[in-house]
Amino acid sequence: MIDMNLRVVRMNIPEGSNLILGQSHFIKTAEDIYEAMTGTAPAAKFGIAFSEASGDCLVRLEGNDPALIEAAKQNSLALGCGHTFAVLMTGAFPINVLNAIKGIQEVCSIFCATANPLEVVVAETELGRGIIGVIDGFSPKGVETKEKVEERRALLRRFGYKL
Repeated sequence: MIDMNLRVVRMNIPEGSNLILGQSHFIKTAEDIYEAMTGTAPAAKFGIAFSEASGDCLVRLEGNDPALIEAAKQNSLALGCGHTFAVLMTGAFPINVLNAIKGIQEVCSIFCATANPLEVVVAETELGRGIIGVIDGFSPKGVETKEKVEERRALLRRFGYKL
């Protein structure tokens, strides 16, 4: 029998930024995400942290903004989960880069992309830690009204996502 402990780790998402949290399987993840970010959102500022799960087991860092790199590093260290990555960004939304990141051959999955308060449910065994799931933001408080539908549609058009 293997003992397992559960813990919840709150992510630090700096004001005005978004976080993408995912799982990958190879040391070149950080560099490939860097290339995806600069290729799809060249004006974005970002920091990337990738946690190795073998060999040196280091947190590998990339990015173009020192504060976002530091925040991504701190999030990865707090998680302590191998083969995971955290991308923090400003000047772009996850929707601008998600398909490029998902298309990277070593990316296995995306747990979330959010600017909301985020908690990550982590399982820990004697082998290490792994992400079980995420708690992204708050629970629903009701169903949107006709006025809220109009507000949502106007917001999407203001951001340029709909015509």
